[in-house]
Amino acid sequence: MYKTLATTVLLTASSFSVNANECGVVTIADMNWNSASLIAHVDAFILENGFDCEVDLVSGDTMPTGTSMIEKGQPDIAPEFWSNSFQESLDKGVADGRIRFAGVALSDGGQQGFWVPEYMVKKDPSLATISGIKANASLFKHPEDPDKSAIMGCPSGWNCQLSAEHLFTAMELDKSGFELIDPGSGAGLAASIAKAYERNQAWFGYYWAPTPVLGKYKMVQVDLEAEADDEYFFECIANPDCFDPKVVKYPTADVHSIVTEDFATKSVKGLEYITARSFTNAQMNILLSWMEDQQADGEYASEYFLNNYESIWSEWVTPDVQIKIKQALADL
Repeated sequence: MYKTLATTVLLTASSFSVNANECGVVTIADMNWNSASLIAHVDAFILENGFDCEVDLVSGDTMPTGTSMIEKGQPDIAPEFWSNSFQESLDKGVADGRIRFAGVALSDGGQQGFWVPEYMVKKDPSLATISGIKANASLFKHPEDPDKSAIMGCPSGWNCQLSAEHLFTAMELDKSGFELIDPGSGAGLAASIAKAYERNQAWFGYYWAPTPVLGKYKMVQVDLEAEADDEYFFECIANPDCFDPKVVKYPTADVHSIVTEDFATKSVKGLEYITARSFTNAQMNILLSWMEDQQADGEYASEYFLNNYESIWSEWVTPDVQIKIKQALADL
């Protein structure tokens, strides 16, 4: 009887181990922005060819995808999920055992702030700080008024317009001769950076990452020489009713990978890969710049990434999986 019981236990444990590592059919949200679409297609290729999953890509967007994962258990994976705008629902989904946070899509998170060209900082390191910017305000010539200095703000109507205006006031940049300029559009803001870079001119203003612009033009984020206070930022700096703003750092946006509990349970090795898979902003900026130049979609960009950046993706998987992926790439 003991032998039979022991055998039964071993068989049961073995069966559980196999089932826990089976992948089966996996659905991945292909979100409607380039970085997320790139990651979705990278995940699809690696899970399909490295872990023998049957992968389906489905269209997605932040709130509809998050809601569907929590309420319906589909899709299985949201590779790049900006969780700040949906945090309460996500936390409840985790508490209810419906979803999991499985690592981070962007290891240094989504960033926003004020930037200057790298070539300026190489010439004068003080320009990487707001005190250095104020002390050298005359470098940042206003395009229409030679007696003023210019800082490029966030386009009118965008959420970041409020924070840029409030921090401009809090830093008292007007007392150093600065005027906050509305670029008119995202394209106008990007064009102002490109123009400055092409002419090796001074530039100071608002931008964010990851973006193709910061992949093309090396910029340095200016240290506002202030403490982080995310609660105050959202209560006041990002709020129209902020009448006496103080200087705080821009908060970093959490960018997670989210998976359903069902996927996490049935594919332990797949979960390990998703947890390990992460990009830095610098890496993603370069890839987004390439996508823009080539007018590439997520699928084409994923093949480019996997063929040209083995040093990055090979860190996410075991040697045996690396071999399978390289063979699959060779067969394309």
